[in-house]
Parts: sequence; C-alpha cells; structure tokens
Amino acid sequence: MARQKDERPTWSRPYMEKRILKLLRNHGDRAFRAKEITKRLDIIERADFLQARDLLEELADSGKVARLKGNRFGFRPPANIRAGTVRVHPDGFGFVTDDDGEEYFVKGRRMGTALDGDRVEIGLGAPARDGRKREAEVIQVLERGRKTAVGTFHRHGHFGVVAPDDKRMTRDIYVAREDWGGANEGDKVLVTIDRFENPKSVPEGRIVNVIGSANDAATRVLALAMSVGIDADFSEQALEEARAARLEITDADLREREDFRGENVFTIDPVDAKDFDDALHIRELQGGRVEVGVHIADVGHFVPEGSALDKDAYARGTSTYLVDRVIPMLPERLSGNLCSLRPNEDRLTYSCVFELDETAQILDYRITPSVIHSKARLTYEQAQAVITGEDSEAPSPVKDAILRLWALAEHLIRERFKDGSIDFDLPEVRVVLDEAGTVTDIVRKDRLPAHRLIEEFMLLANKTVARHVSKQRPRREFVYRTHDHPDKEKIQQLVGYVRGFGYQVRSEDGTIEPAELNRLIREARGKPEEPVIQTAALRAMAKARYSPDDSGHYGLGFRHYSHFTSPIRRYPDLIAHRELRKMRAGRPGPDYGALKAQCDHLSERERVADEAQRESVKLKQVEYMQQHLGDRFTGVISGVTRFGIFVELDAILVEGLVHVRDLADDYYEYDEPAFMLVGRTSGRRFKLGDPVTVTVAAANTETREIDFVLV
Repeated sequence: MARQKDERPTWSRPYMEKRILKLLRNHGDRAFRAKEITKRLDIIERADFLQARDLLEELADSGKVARLKGNRFGFRPPANIRAGTVRVHPDGFGFVTDDDGEEYFVKGRRMGTALDGDRVEIGLGAPARDGRKREAEVIQVLERGRKTAVGTFHRHGHFGVVAPDDKRMTRDIYVAREDWGGANEGDKVLVTIDRFENPKSVPEGRIVNVIGSANDAATRVLALAMSVGIDADFSEQALEEARAARLEITDADLREREDFRGENVFTIDPVDAKDFDDALHIRELQGGRVEVGVHIADVGHFVPEGSALDKDAYARGTSTYLVDRVIPMLPERLSGNLCSLRPNEDRLTYSCVFELDETAQILDYRITPSVIHSKARLTYEQAQAVITGEDSEAPSPVKDAILRLWALAEHLIRERFKDGSIDFDLPEVRVVLDEAGTVTDIVRKDRLPAHRLIEEFMLLANKTVARHVSKQRPRREFVYRTHDHPDKEKIQQLVGYVRGFGYQVRSEDGTIEPAELNRLIREARGKPEEPVIQTAALRAMAKARYSPDDSGHYGLGFRHYSHFTSPIRRYPDLIAHRELRKMRAGRPGPDYGALKAQCDHLSERERVADEAQRESVKLKQVEYMQQHLGDRFTGVISGVTRFGIFVELDAILVEGLVHVRDLADDYYEYDEPAFMLVGRTSGRRFKLGDPVTVTVAAANTETREIDFVLV
C-alpha cells in the first residue's frame, strides 16, 4: 500500500491571507512576529514562510493589519468593528465592553450565538443620542467565555435539557439521551457547552458531573458555587503530591531560619478554623521596648513553583468560604495540617519581627524564614475575655501577651485613622445551620477588639513587607495590593444617596477626603440606617486589586501595601513569600508582563470567590424567609426606585423589595433627586432611612429574591 503524503494545506495567497486575518482577529488583544504567525498556522516550507512574511508587510501597508513595535503584527479592525467581552442580562439583551473599555448595548435579537462571558466581535450601529449607549450587533463569537454550566436537569422523552442556574445564561442546553451521565429528573448537574452555531437553535452539551438532588440543601450551595466558577475538586496529581508531603525540619532548615520555638508564640482564630495562617509573640526588651513577631505559615516550602499543587492553587487563587463549608485553595493535608500553625507542634514559618517602642512606633524590623512552636490556640472569644478581664482558659503568659499586644494595637489603630484609613466596620451575619444544612437562625456577628488586635498586626506586617521591597529594590517587580481613589461619579451618587437620610457630605468635583468619609460613618453610628450608610459608602469605593504597580491603598491610607499574611488561603501571599526568598538569595525578580497577568487572574478569582460566598449567604437568607412567610419584621428603607422600596430587616440584615404595585393606598411617583416615593393624592412619602414594619410575602430560591408587603 502506498504511503499517504502529509495532508497540509496548499498555501494559495488568498487562503493564506484569510488564515492570517482570522488568527489575528481571534487574538485581537495580542501581537505576533512573522515567525510566530507561521508557526501557529503550521507553515513549514521556506517558500510559504517567505510568502507569509511578504504578505504581512503588504497587509500592514494596506492597513488591514497593524504593524506594531518590535516588528510585530496585530489585528486592525475596521472603524465600525470592535472586539470585547459580552455580559448578558437575564432578559436576553447584553452589553459588550471592548478592549478600550467602551461599552455598547446589544439587543436580544442581535446577540447571535453569544453567551454570557464570551469574547465576541461586534459591528457598531449609528452613534448614540441622548446619552444612551451606542448599539451594536454580534458578528461572531471569537472565544467561549465558559466551557461548562451548572443547572437543573429535566427529561423530555428521548432527550433532556439543562436549565442553567445562572440566569445570565438565557438558553437551556440540549442533552442527547446517551449523554445524560446517570442524571435523574431535577438533579443539579455540570454540563459542557459543546456546540452552539445557530441562534435559532439551542446550545448542545453533555452531562459530566451529577452534583446531587436539587432538594438537598448542601447540593444547592455547592451547585451555586460551581455555577459562578468555583472548582471543588483537586487534580489527582495535586492530591498525590499532598499525600507525599512531609514535615521534616532538618539541620539545613534550621541553619537558614531564625528559631522562635522558645518564645511564647500563640494563635487567635475563629472557633471553627482549621487553617491557622498566623501566630504572634511578644517579648519585653530594655528601655520599654518590645519585640513583636508576626509568624506566617511557610506554604512555599510545601508547594514548589510549577508543581501540580501550585497549578491547582493558582487556578483557584483563593479559598472560598461558603455558608456551609470551605473550599480550600490547598488540599486539607496541607491547609489543615502541615502548613497550619497548630499548637504544640513545630512549624516552618516566614516572620516579620518588629522592635517597637511603647507607642507602637517601629524602631527596627527584620523579615526572615523561621521555625516556631505554638504554645496555645485561642479563639477570638477567649482572647476577648482576656482583654475585658473576664475569666479565660488562656495560660497566664498568653494572657499577659494579649494585654500587652492590645495596648500596642490601640496605638496602631489611632495612628492609622489619623493617617487617613477609613473606618469601615460593616455588620455581618452568621447563618446557623443544622446537620441537614437547614437554616435554624440568622444572627449578627460581633466584631470584637480581639479581631482588631489580630487585624492591626497583620496590616503592620503587610505594609512593612511592601515598603521593604519598594525601598530596598525599587525597580524589582512585586505583587502589591492596591486600591484606587473612588470614581467621581460614584462619589456624587453617594452624596445624593446619604442626603436622603439627612447627611451632608463635602465633596469637591466628585472627590472626597477619607476624613470626610470617616465623619459620615461616625455620624451614622448607632442609628437604624448605619448598616445601609456603611454599605453605600463601601460600594462607592473602587475595588481593591492585585498589581505589580506600587500605587498605594486609598482605603487604608497606606503608601505601600501587599498581602503576605495568609498564604494558606491566598495565592498572592504565596507569590510574596517566594519573591522575598528570591531577594534574599540575590535571584532576579519576575517579568512585569507575566506578573501583571498573574495579578489580573488573581483579582478575578478573588471576585468570583466573593460572589460565591455572598450568594451562598443570600440563598440561606431566602430559605430562612421561606420558613417565615406571613411573619412580621421591623426594618429600615435602604433603597428607593421607580418600582418599589427596598427594606433591610433590623435584626438579621436580610433585604427584600416592597413592590410599588403593593402600595395600594395611592398612586406613587418617584422623586429621583430626593430618593423618595410620593403619593399623588395623599402626599405620603417613603424615603431612605424610614423605619417600617413588613410581612414576608414571597421568597424565591431560584432568583434569590424576597418580597415584602408593608403592614
């Protein structure tokens, strides 16, 4: 039998041009050298390579592609063509944000086969008028934003469909009978998105994971987390590496580490915590000075760069704290055992050790690999009992240390707020569950001075590490935690919002000083509207991010800031540890572009984890309200819109909507400048901050929405 020749494309000039333009269009945010382009297109022959090189020059000369710095070529869209990411509204329309940050509106009938999160190419419509967003139409999907979806499986004879939980996924996914994967009617499942080529049809996929029955409380929480992009399972390679990990402190380890095993080291954590990232010690020095050690788990010792453990941890970016469980960044053997600073066991750490005077001013510091032996594990409640002078189970040396550290922490707090740190102290709730995952109660979490004690020394260590790198190696790349000044438009909205409660905030040209925000927060403290004022102020802030640029932290008032103190649950902290170790060894720092990409990824993973945590709490709040249909609650009006008023309940911080259609005593009109609904006949007003009594009318776990009616 004759040998078949390699079937490679025949590179005619028109065909080559088509392939080059498609490659550059699909990677619209990147640029390539000619050699990279030919490699990606599998162009082997020298004659074809020369033709491609000449063709690229011609395309650049004609304006069809962009000639960029470094003899690279990139996609140059026509004036009315853009590429960007689409976000879909549950009603079917969408918004595309292009690569320059401009946003365009896409009607539902012009969405084509685009799904939420896809990278798409759009054609622009006529310029917008009256301040509206310019309209666009999806031309093609360049890259799917998600390859899977989580939803509820429904059987329809010889085929099935999965209705996605994420309402931004507006189309059900068709599943052929042979691809059901053992799913039963009503199961929560993970389904692939394999094909979607015709907007008049539906996406097609396969069920690859049956999560469990939708009637099971734990399944509902896990499915919710998976639907926003949380992966609950580690790779088998990562688990194997975790099983093989050992804690063996050798003489070589001790030679390169400072030994704090003789110090009075202890931890303070939540009562149900297992991953103890940080520990403290304090030792009296001469002349009223003290040594304070902030000891952080040396995760890098167990997670080599590039290992399967490292890849899984980077993909997750952070641990995710759901209402009923933790999905850790690292397997339990590391997060809850080898890395965790458990009491009465030697542990490897990275320490920031301070010499402080009596007012907590830093006289000296050192950052060093170390080894510790924790003498005690305290809960926040036990530490608080020490601070308030109540009975506590803590050993006497630990009690003395806590009192000394709290005195220093009070100095740090005063100094921080004097320097411009904003005093956000948002109330939080704790959802109490029974063994079946059913909500039995929702209670407010108390924020104790013991929490502030730990927070202040972690802030001090994080700030010191960032300043150390910035000052010692100003040109070296590092991962910083940055927080920009708030957007001017958001500040103007905040000023108008709090005016509805009767608060006046000074703002010049949409800017606001931290001291002015602190004044607002202090004025609202102890009043019924305090939670909603704090929430509104926080929403006006920019989102903190990870960045290789040392641009400071507005909210904390720090010129330099990083994350160093939680490497068990935050990957950026692990990067910081690795870079500090490389600095000590005189090794070069990371590439700026690569670190920037890491920071962007980790900022996004943090956003996803926060969304999963927030939505899991909201789900349980809705389930709790389902148990209280018809019951009365007191609350405060937290928002006013054309379609109704939002009410936040006093005791449990649950928010729901009183629809304007249920305000049956009058026809209510919306006074937008005053954030108020006004009865046309009666003149009755509903404004921000008003106390109200409501009954629970409806609670929907699918939409996670709660409806109230006024009493």
